[in-house]
Amino acid sequence: MSVLIKDVLLDGEETSIYVEENTIRGIGSDAEADRTVDGRGKAAIPGMVNTHTHAAMTLFRGYADDLRLQEWLQEHIWPAEAKLTEEDVYWGTRLACLEMVKTGTTCFNDMYWHLKGAVKAVEDSGIRGVLNSVFIDKFNKEDAKKQRKQAEKEMKDVKACSRVTLALGPHAIYTVTEESLQWAREYSDKHDVLVHFHLSETAKEVEDCKEETGMRPVEYLDSIGFLGPNLVCAHCVWLDDREIRLMGESGVKVSHCPTSNMKLSVGEALDYEKLKHAGVCVSLGTDGCASNNTLDMFESMKNAALLQKIWYGDPTRLPAGEAFRMGTSEGAKALKLDTGAIEEGRLADIVLVDLKRPELTPHHNLVSDLVYSASGGCVDTVICDGEVIMENGRVDGEEEVMEKAEEIVGDLFSR
Repeated sequence: MSVLIKDVLLDGEETSIYVEENTIRGIGSDAEADRTVDGRGKAAIPGMVNTHTHAAMTLFRGYADDLRLQEWLQEHIWPAEAKLTEEDVYWGTRLACLEMVKTGTTCFNDMYWHLKGAVKAVEDSGIRGVLNSVFIDKFNKEDAKKQRKQAEKEMKDVKACSRVTLALGPHAIYTVTEESLQWAREYSDKHDVLVHFHLSETAKEVEDCKEETGMRPVEYLDSIGFLGPNLVCAHCVWLDDREIRLMGESGVKVSHCPTSNMKLSVGEALDYEKLKHAGVCVSLGTDGCASNNTLDMFESMKNAALLQKIWYGDPTRLPAGEAFRMGTSEGAKALKLDTGAIEEGRLADIVLVDLKRPELTPHHNLVSDLVYSASGGCVDTVICDGEVIMENGRVDGEEEVMEKAEEIVGDLFSR
């Protein structure tokens, strides 16, 4: 299968992009293709990469809002999640994939239950996903053993297409035993798989860790050998200078979730400048739809930039170009994917943005417009892994996905 995107704006110049199979083969090429996409009046950008999601939590969008984190989790979210089935997760993830495609995201890193349901949803949606085998043992030694065995079995037995990468998803230091964290690092090193983790999201998490171990969370994780270049940590807003240095030295990646952090009022802003200067790769995540409540990465780019400016009182912090790279190339780097840029030889994950919109007019600076003015509603066409999965703002079967998700929610909350 080949695709030719004709007469599209790329890096400020009108050109054509030729895609063969799943790879960008030519820029400026007018080769014959099986399918031609009209790029006139549109700009080509890399697909967004969302490095922290709980995709099927689309089913909880608008449920239990405006609560403190622990109350929200323990009294509302976890009891509801205990009722979830594989079919629920399939349709919740299908809904998430639909929303992500419609808003220009071509890959996401997902920590959620019922891995097989999520894998099938990603395969059926045409999107790219890093899907986690999750464990939360709550310090029960027997549960911890069972969950490690289950994770190992899933990593071995779950078969998926080339757009799906399997990873480990231990939840956090306050929900997972030390033995399980060490096992995750050993498994990751042996099989070269990513580990997705929540880290230093709240002051309470930090204080509890200090009380129990005598160390701050990153110091504790370093002491047990958990840190490493395959580790992608979400949030990371309560870090001191030593922790930031340790993360830079060990190659840990950070997923910044500004919208979720503001909504849950976690109390600090990510120290992006210090992390950047320590050599830490910082990407963007939305978190789940119960704590955001959208998967729109354009919103996350804008909120990341604005939060840095207001928190540190400096309008020059996190300029648009850096925020845009956080949502694209830095996310691809964090997930070890050959995406995040439109270049010959790269995987063909390409988004076309409709420039003929009032919020993108006039055209002084496209990157600034994308970060500060655009929303996911500006996305016209999405190509993932060389396949056109949305054109003219339409995704095949989108009505069925939304109807099934509504049906699933009605059943879930009546159980």
